[in-house]
Amino acid sequence: MNEQDRYYQPTDLKDAMQTVQKLFNSYTDAPLTPELMAYHQKMVQQLQTNLLPLAKQANDKLRVDQINMMITVMQDWLKLRLNGQAFNGKMQHFKFVSSNQPQFKRRVHKIRGGQNHRASRH
Repeated sequence: MNEQDRYYQPTDLKDAMQTVQKLFNSYTDAPLTPELMAYHQKMVQQLQTNLLPLAKQANDKLRVDQINMMITVMQDWLKLRLNGQAFNGKMQHFKFVSSNQPQFKRRVHKIRGGQNHRASRH
């Protein structure tokens, strides 16, 4: 096994962003240690120095905006954790999603009638 096989090689920009998002979500609730802070700073640096220039070079405005959003969320996470506060949420679709939002259950009920097939029963 050579040195290159040790590291994950993303296939494209979106794959790399999803990998960073997955790794970030895996350690958001972990205790804050100097090693974790160094790892986090390295991830933010990778977004800024590797992925952001690639997105700008490809002239992909959506990816540039998503990477900037990821950087902002990750910097906010570090600020919150350094202040001793909890990070209530996760990164999903490359942006912050709060975990304390209510989840609504929706049951589709088809009542006899015309075109409004998703009518609610009250």
